[in-house]
Amino acid sequence: MIKAQTETASEELSFLIVDDHPLFREALQFAVRATYPDAAIEECASLAEALNALEHHSSFDLALLDLKIPDANGFDGLLKLRTLYPRLPIVVVSGHEDRDIIKTALSYGIGGFIPKSTRKDELTEAIKSVIEGNIFLPVGLQDNDNQVAAEKPETTAEIASFTPQQLRVIGMIRDGLLNKQIAYELNVSETTVKAHVSKILRKLGVTNRTQAAMEIEKLHVSDLNSSHDKF
Repeated sequence: MIKAQTETASEELSFLIVDDHPLFREALQFAVRATYPDAAIEECASLAEALNALEHHSSFDLALLDLKIPDANGFDGLLKLRTLYPRLPIVVVSGHEDRDIIKTALSYGIGGFIPKSTRKDELTEAIKSVIEGNIFLPVGLQDNDNQVAAEKPETTAEIASFTPQQLRVIGMIRDGLLNKQIAYELNVSETTVKAHVSKILRKLGVTNRTQAAMEIEKLHVSDLNSSHDKF
């Protein structure tokens, strides 16, 4: 849970900024320091850097994550962070403002969705609002946040019920890995992988890996990799 804080306690806060755009990382840092001048801030340009930072400091008060980073496809980065660090408060800061993207991001239990088109003063207020325990949404959705969160895709709702290990297996199925390869990557027996795959197929309501991969792919929005970031 995000802890409510005041400016006088800003030195106790720590932020993780994950965005490959240097100018926007700078803008986010400016927005944070406008309210929390003494907060600790760590900047990362990729998912790999973020995971390395979290290995050394897993108790960030808030992670500000861009969906479109070089080593993450679609919602992969968000899914991986939620899987490995389920207690990490995350706010998505993205140039993509499509309602379906926002709905899917919210279904992962994030603390808010801030468009990159947000003005700097509003960006500061958005971050402060989330730190104080609120869920921040773009202006057009703020009056309907419960409705938006309830409209999450069926497949996403099913994914939310999986265990962290099953989520790892799901990612590898989507990448086309065979059971033997998954067993090697996870350092478990092939029998254990088969058991995970069976449960995944049953939860998704499909009968084979090809169908499962198609269902899993519904979690991703294709234009995340082709659209340009906004600043």
